[in-house]
Amino acid sequence: MPLIPTARFAPTGTALAVVSLVLIAGCASTSVPGSRSVTIERTAYGIPHITAPDYEGIAYGVAYAHAQDNVCQTADHLLTARGDRSQFLGATGTGDFGLGRLPNAQIDLFVRNHMDDTVLARAADKDPEVRAALRGYVAGYNRYLQDAGPSGLPEACRGKPWVRPMTTADLSRTTELSMIQGGLAALAPAVLAADPPAAKSSAAQPVVDPQQAAVELARLSFNANPRGGELGSNGWAFGRNATPDGRGLVLGNPHFPWFGTNRFWEMHLTIPGSLDVMGATGGLSPTVAIGFNKDVAWTHTVSTGKRFTLYELKLDPADPTVYIVDGQRRKMTARTVVLPAESAAPGAQPARRTFYSTDWGPVISLPRAGLAWSATTAYAIRDVNTLNTRSARAWIQMGRARSMDELRAAMGNQGMPWINTIGADRQGNAMYADLSVVPDVSAEQLKACAPSPAAAGLFAAAGLAVLDGSRSACDWKRDSAAAMPGAIPPARMPVIVTPDWVQNSNDSFWLSNPRIAAPAGISPLVGPVGVPQRLRTRSGILEIEGRLAGRDGLPGNKMGAEELRSMIFRDRNHAGELVMDDLAAACRSAGAGLSADQQAGCRTLAAWSRTSTPEARGAALFREFWRKAKDVPKVWRVPFDPARPVVTPAGLDMATPATRDAVFKALGDAVAIVRAAGFAPDVALSDAQYRIVRGEKVAIPGGDEFEGVLNKVESQGQPAIGPNGYGINYGSSYIQVVGFDERGPVAQALLTYGQSSDPASPRAFDQLPLFSRKQWVKMPFHRADVEAQRVGAPLTLAY
Repeated sequence: MPLIPTARFAPTGTALAVVSLVLIAGCASTSVPGSRSVTIERTAYGIPHITAPDYEGIAYGVAYAHAQDNVCQTADHLLTARGDRSQFLGATGTGDFGLGRLPNAQIDLFVRNHMDDTVLARAADKDPEVRAALRGYVAGYNRYLQDAGPSGLPEACRGKPWVRPMTTADLSRTTELSMIQGGLAALAPAVLAADPPAAKSSAAQPVVDPQQAAVELARLSFNANPRGGELGSNGWAFGRNATPDGRGLVLGNPHFPWFGTNRFWEMHLTIPGSLDVMGATGGLSPTVAIGFNKDVAWTHTVSTGKRFTLYELKLDPADPTVYIVDGQRRKMTARTVVLPAESAAPGAQPARRTFYSTDWGPVISLPRAGLAWSATTAYAIRDVNTLNTRSARAWIQMGRARSMDELRAAMGNQGMPWINTIGADRQGNAMYADLSVVPDVSAEQLKACAPSPAAAGLFAAAGLAVLDGSRSACDWKRDSAAAMPGAIPPARMPVIVTPDWVQNSNDSFWLSNPRIAAPAGISPLVGPVGVPQRLRTRSGILEIEGRLAGRDGLPGNKMGAEELRSMIFRDRNHAGELVMDDLAAACRSAGAGLSADQQAGCRTLAAWSRTSTPEARGAALFREFWRKAKDVPKVWRVPFDPARPVVTPAGLDMATPATRDAVFKALGDAVAIVRAAGFAPDVALSDAQYRIVRGEKVAIPGGDEFEGVLNKVESQGQPAIGPNGYGINYGSSYIQVVGFDERGPVAQALLTYGQSSDPASPRAFDQLPLFSRKQWVKMPFHRADVEAQRVGAPLTLAY
């Protein structure tokens, strides 16, 4: 049974500052202070090039340079990791957590219950280089605070009492939050909602429609979040058979938040003779997460693998806090967390919450998904990424890899928490690998350990695995080849290495390349096979196959870097390509029988280019139309065919009267929505999808997830167009296209929102005009390029 960490409260106030400084002193290098130094050089758009003799110095420089651009963002995230948001920002304020936002008091209660600094320290990676990197990162951030001083910080955190030195415990907590954000942290509201029913209650579980349950659970999913803002990406890699020069080629196009700690940040790290890697990282990390070196390039996409299972608990009828395993009674652990008195409003009591935990994990409650805590049944969550401290070592080794074999080996410690890896090398090998951390549950065990029928049905309806918690035989398998007990070992995860090509756009491993048979015997918890694919996946495969068949209108039949850069910014709207012929024909047939708004919609979309480029008139109207029409029952004319998964489903079934009426209603409603927002139906996308940057209106290209636009942009929490258009805050972020020549990488990239999260910084959104114009930045990897692009004098720091 798993050991679930319990909280150890972080000190607050002056005590924390004192403890922080003591811990920092204790983590200092044993070498003579100032005997080593790190150099930070900035090139165009503020990209730092950090050179040091070891990884402690690299991490010191990364933390210092990152704080120059994002110190307030980091300080805010440290408040979250400490469980101190209510105390300083108010209990009713909100903060980023998991996949959305929660009230500060809820964040603090969850964090203070979950985090155990002693357990985290015990689980920390013992690799000397990783430990040195963590020391360096803490010291580098604190050095920046010291150098800037309270008055030298950006307005958002200038002089604020919550800006404090970082500790190693703080940094470990931020790593833990990153690891569990696809599982336990996403279900934090359900953990916070878990209250035992009244004693001797006879209330039965309410019957919940499976589709309602699926919608509710999708709100907590990385890959199917109907609120928008789900983490995703496009990752493509091409081998020697697909490129004109026979070398590897990689597209990295992660779709991540434009605000908050998941923002990417570009950097170039050099340890002479040991490391030379460039790319981007997210969170508080001293390693390149997506990038390239002299010999390899790689990217990540969010994988379909499950990070947790639920366990259905059979309860003692006399006590709903007692559950039965193998016929034996086990008492839940109850723990009450009370926030500091300073966190409450004057005259109010501080927030408190009693959490219940089992050997299977914390108890949750999701009544709208049929997972309520009743007198007879409860549910517990077990997250396989809890205490995953292995990612830093994996990314350090990936940065040194010289081939796809070495890149794959670098991930052998299973440090990748919830992501696929797509890469290629100079030798012309391409790779797709889902070596993320997934509970070791086979199809046979999933069936043998089925819980009640309603809970068991959630796997088919929503991809949620629920196991029978009344039997110890339903524990995850413990394979000695796994890096941690209960995870599927690397040898049983899907990996494809090929001289051809691979892709992933957040569907499973099944169609990494439709012409290459998917690995057999993979656990269903890794991802589904034979199911409809998202439109981005289908669009990407069609684009790739069209290019390699020479039928996409471009010269030749190979994928070069120029063709790849062009392809990702074509902004073809695949939903529009699939349905507009049928809609246009139905419009012509219906003619004057349609309402005025429906006729206006028909005219606008008949002239639409079926793209989501800034100049496209009708793109906004189509988005609002398809947002509604896609959910019409049996809307497709050609249903899904697992033998033709790239081209089905397709078309609109306008021959069925009920479908036709619903589709036309969606069209008329869409026109009304666009007009109510203050726009004409044929508004150019640039007038509805933009951001003001230093007084200038900058158009944002791209489309929403459900439209199947490769260049995905979207608005979290905004269901439709508003008076100010689309408030884009998610989507294409760090974008790279990397090939190779005789010297090493040839890379062009973009960071859509720029290096800095400080609105007053010149580096905030300074690359967005490039994104708008579909221009790229040549990445200065080689020394001559760094010197040619260098901006300002280098900064040298002793550490």
